[in-house]
Amino acid sequence: MLLFDKDPEVSMLIQEKPPLHDQLEFFIEQAEKARAIRTAVAHPVDSNSLIGAVEAAEHDLIVPILVGPENKIRAVAEEQNLDISQFEMINTEHSHAAAELACEVIKRGDAEALMKGHLGTSELLRAVVHKTKGIRTERRLSHVFVFDVPNYHKPLVITDAAINIVPDLYCKKDITQNAIDFCRALGVETPKVAILSAVEKVKPNIQSTIDAAALCKMADREQIIGGIIDGPLAFDNAISQQAAIDKHIVSEVSGDADILLAPDLEAANMIAKQLIYLADAKSAGIALGAKVPIILTSRAEKTLGRLASCALASHMVHHSQAK
Repeated sequence: MLLFDKDPEVSMLIQEKPPLHDQLEFFIEQAEKARAIRTAVAHPVDSNSLIGAVEAAEHDLIVPILVGPENKIRAVAEEQNLDISQFEMINTEHSHAAAELACEVIKRGDAEALMKGHLGTSELLRAVVHKTKGIRTERRLSHVFVFDVPNYHKPLVITDAAINIVPDLYCKKDITQNAIDFCRALGVETPKVAILSAVEKVKPNIQSTIDAAALCKMADREQIIGGIIDGPLAFDNAISQQAAIDKHIVSEVSGDADILLAPDLEAANMIAKQLIYLADAKSAGIALGAKVPIILTSRAEKTLGRLASCALASHMVHHSQAK
């Protein structure tokens, strides 16, 4: 894991290990030691989104640029007794304009990250992927959840549970590469990726097993780089080395996966929510594949999740600059 120095001239990254089950808190603590990143906050006109931006600023994680209807933002700040006098504010008429202008701020180089306020994810992402006004890259956008699971020995990334509904092979290639690059930004030198399916053998009638085999060969041919990839793997032999041994699976990934690539959004979303509600996992998440990290927090997200998501974006920005 990465420890960033406050001095922007210092590019050395000190490796530290987070305490078990305080992994999200560790990411926050390390990001607090780095320079706060300038973040365009699109349409923060409700209490949750504005409080989230202010809390992240108070923790020295971000420097918010509030983009949206000024009268609504100020009304929420007054209602919640929030001091936003120190923050830059850009007035817009409505949420569509806020999303577009937030992307413009990033394109100008005035912000290093994008944060979702009180608007739909699809509305924000439409502005992000706009062919001329957006901040898209050649990569497909994808989402990563980072979990601190009580009975797993390190942070666990699950993708994609929020953006790509039924990804095809080339989409999965980008989702995988996005997740690998993300984990490397968090300090994992060679992330281990488990390509999930219902079974661990290639079956012609189960498309996810064929995709998994193809992704592994793409990694062999360096179409995907920076990680160790194995699949298809069922969930049990991805997470448990003993399950893999019992099934006579020899794999560098089994029992030590950093990333779980689900077959589709439904599977990823179910895994994610099961970990939260049945395994008492703590989570944070961001969207990847644009020119900057996108902090996509749910309206129901608690303080830890909001701060950790900002911290993850900070790690990505500083890692990119260090490179």
